[in-house]
Amino acid sequence: MGDFIFSVPWGHHRTLIDKYFETGERETALFYVHKIVEGGWSRNVLKSFIDTSLHLRQGKALTSFSRLLPAPDSDLAQELTKDPYIFDFTEMTEPYKERELKKALMSNISRFLLELGSGFAYVGEEYRLKVGHTEQFIDLLFYNIKLHAYCVIEVKTGTFGAGDIGQLGTYMTAVNHLLKTEQDNPTIGLLICKDKDNVLAQYALESSSQPIGVAEFQLTKFISDEFKSSLPSIEDIELELK
Repeated sequence: MGDFIFSVPWGHHRTLIDKYFETGERETALFYVHKIVEGGWSRNVLKSFIDTSLHLRQGKALTSFSRLLPAPDSDLAQELTKDPYIFDFTEMTEPYKERELKKALMSNISRFLLELGSGFAYVGEEYRLKVGHTEQFIDLLFYNIKLHAYCVIEVKTGTFGAGDIGQLGTYMTAVNHLLKTEQDNPTIGLLICKDKDNVLAQYALESSSQPIGVAEFQLTKFISDEFKSSLPSIEDIELELK
C-alpha cells in the first residue's frame, strides 16, 4: 500500500473501514486514501465526498483533452474533471436564474474550489478582457497549479447547446493571447450545464480545436446506482401504507 497510508489519521481509517471493509471494496477505499493525502481532507470532507460518490464521478467529463493536449497533461486534465459536479452547498431550489447560481457559487467559493478539485486557484468572476473594440466577460476564471494553465469555466443553467462550445472557445483563445505567458500551458475550458445530450456534446467537442470538457451539475447529492437499487419502489411504499 505504501508509506502514504500511515499519514492518514485513524479517524479517517475508521470511516473507510466502516464503509468499505465488509463489502471488500479495497480499490475504492484506496482511492479515498490517496485523495486524503493529496488534499489534506478533514473527516467531514471525506464523508461528504463519500456521500456524493466521488469515485464514480472523478474524471468522467466528456473532453477533447486526449486529442488536443500532450501526455501526461491530457491524463491529468481528464482526472481533474467530474461528471456530475455537485453544487448542493448552494442550497438553491427551482426556479433559479444563471446569475443567481453563479452568485451562490461565489458566495461559497471555498466549497466550490473543493468540488472543482486539487490545484485550482480562483482568479476572477465576470473577468473583463478587452478584445479588439469590444469587452468580453468570462464567467469564471481559474488557474490550475498542477497543469500550469488557466481554466475558463462557463456555467449554464440550461441544456447543453453546440453553440456553447464556440463561445467558450473564443474566451479561451482570448486568454491565450492576453493572459497566458511563455511559462503557462495552453488554456483549458470547462462547460458545466444542467443536462446534456452526450452524442451532441461529443460531436461539438470534435469540431473544436480547443481542449474543452463538458459536464453536468446537480444541486442535490448524487445518488449512486448501488444506493438507488436499495431504495423502495412506489409499489413497496404503497404496500407498506396498506
